[in-house]
Amino acid sequence: MSMIHEECGVFGVFGDSSGEAAVKAYHGLYALQHRGQESCGIVVNDDGLFSTHKDVGLVSEVMLPHVLRDLGTGSMAVAHVRYSTTGGNDRVNAQPLLVNHMKGRLAIAHNGNISNAYKLRRELELEGAVFHTTTDTELISFLIIRERIQCSSIEEAVSRAMDKLEGAFSLVIMSPSKLIAVRDERGFRPLCYGQTADGTYIVASESCALDAVGARLIRDIEPGEILLFDPQGVHSFTEHCGKAPRSFCVFEFIYFARPDSVIDGSSVHEARLRAGAFLALEHPVQADLVIGVPDSGVDAAIGYSRQSGIPYGIGLIKNKYIGRTFIAPEQKTRTNMVRIKLNPVMEAVRGKRIVLVDDSIVRGTTSKRIVSMLREAGATEIHIRVSAPPFKNPCYYGTDIDSREDLIACRANPEQLAKLLGADSLGYLCVEHANMLAAHACGRGFCTACFDGNYPTEVPTETEKNRFERRISERAKVEEKNT
Repeated sequence: MSMIHEECGVFGVFGDSSGEAAVKAYHGLYALQHRGQESCGIVVNDDGLFSTHKDVGLVSEVMLPHVLRDLGTGSMAVAHVRYSTTGGNDRVNAQPLLVNHMKGRLAIAHNGNISNAYKLRRELELEGAVFHTTTDTELISFLIIRERIQCSSIEEAVSRAMDKLEGAFSLVIMSPSKLIAVRDERGFRPLCYGQTADGTYIVASESCALDAVGARLIRDIEPGEILLFDPQGVHSFTEHCGKAPRSFCVFEFIYFARPDSVIDGSSVHEARLRAGAFLALEHPVQADLVIGVPDSGVDAAIGYSRQSGIPYGIGLIKNKYIGRTFIAPEQKTRTNMVRIKLNPVMEAVRGKRIVLVDDSIVRGTTSKRIVSMLREAGATEIHIRVSAPPFKNPCYYGTDIDSREDLIACRANPEQLAKLLGADSLGYLCVEHANMLAAHACGRGFCTACFDGNYPTEVPTETEKNRFERRISERAKVEEKNT
């Protein structure tokens, strides 16, 4: 409930002999809805004939029964849910992107953020390239298609395009006869694949989406790996593997991923339980009840309760039936959203000293409103415990925090912040324990730049979410002035 948003979730289907690739994609998107609520889309491939539908809104709003019928039957599909970190929330920016080129068709879905997108796009536009969206996904597709014209296969084109991209990208790409899953060399974002009992291969951002369609998790796709599905089977290309240190996003375990997902062999739920236990050791307090902010704060709250011995209870109820009207990225809407999305259980919190566990505090607006609601419900003390270190730096790899301007931890220490939020105390998980948590979960390298400022790639000079829209607007003004 900290109002951090991760860019997207991707899903792919290959070899569905029943012709129900669209239905599997639909179920997969439902399982990945937590990764993006602004728009969604599906492209179905029926023996080289592509059918697509995408729009702004939740899966339940966009993928209506008649839409699935119109998508028809097919053995392959690519699907996507989006929260925008590059480019505005417009229908034109919804994914998957579908592109026609001289050697065929291509559909692409992307999770992540290309940190050198501004530089690459400017170079390409100076060469005469024309872009129809303001997403970095279109940039990726342009690079792949340009290489595809010069080489003999789509997988070779993808490999060549990877050489030019920096930052985070987990991709699912569909050609008329192949499905390709790609993960950037640092492995910022998760991507895995599995197989159903009838032999259909499934690619997804998280294993919970495999579960949703009855697929068995085979493994995570390795950082830098290109995994190709074609009629001959599954083929792994690893020439990009091991070229860069692993930098898996620590926030996937703390916040983004669904608790029932397994990433790199580690349970997200167990990782959050450990975070809560660490938090109880670091910041003990005398209290009557531990509650979690739904949904991603609940597991850490249970871990805090087990370690501290303070009973765990349900103190906040989340409204799970809110449509896109109330899921908006603008700051001005966030305050009004809280009362609609959350409500305290008065009988549980009245007269109690409360430990309130959340996954993070970014801007502080939501936390302040929650504290106020709990006070109104009769809580006598509120001690905020955060299962992540202070968020002090922007993220350039797929999170919608593009500057330090709105990060409240940059302006207030824990004591000051507790006072600002109306709480009796506040404690963050320390960076050392966050590192231990990530190391235990990932087993390899991870990115904690949002906490410590140690970025694994070069920091981009242009970071604003709507940077491409702004540049288009600036060009239009110059042209109008010159006419």
